[in-house]
Amino acid sequence: QVQLVESGGGLVQSGGSLRLSCAASGSTSSINVMGWYRQAPGKQRELVAIMFSAGAINYGDSVKGRFTISRDNAKNTVSLQMNNLKPEDTAVYYCNSVSTGRVFWGQGTQVTVSS
Repeated sequence: QVQLVESGGGLVQSGGSLRLSCAASGSTSSINVMGWYRQAPGKQRELVAIMFSAGAINYGDSVKGRFTISRDNAKNTVSLQMNNLKPEDTAVYYCNSVSTGRVFWGQGTQVTVSS
C-alpha cells in the first residue's frame, strides 16, 4: 500500500503561480511512477504530469510550457510548479503513484484560478 498526501492548493488570480507537493508513505520502495492528474467539474480526470523513476516525464498538452514536475526519490515526494495559471486550470488536483502495477491516489487538493 502507498499513501499519498497532497498540499499546496488554493485560490490564485489568472497569471499567478502555485506549487503543489505530494508526500508518499508506506511501500514506497516499489514506486516507479509519481505524478499529477486533475478533474474539473463535469469533466473526466486528465493527465497533468507524471514522472518515471528513470527520469522520463509526460505532460498533458494543456500545461506544457507552464507546469513543471519534479521528484525527490530519496524523500518520496513529487511537486508540481504551476506558472501562468489560467481559469481553465481550475480543478481538483490528485497525486498519483504506480507501484508493482497498482495505482494509488491522494485525496485531492483544490486549485481555483480566478479571472
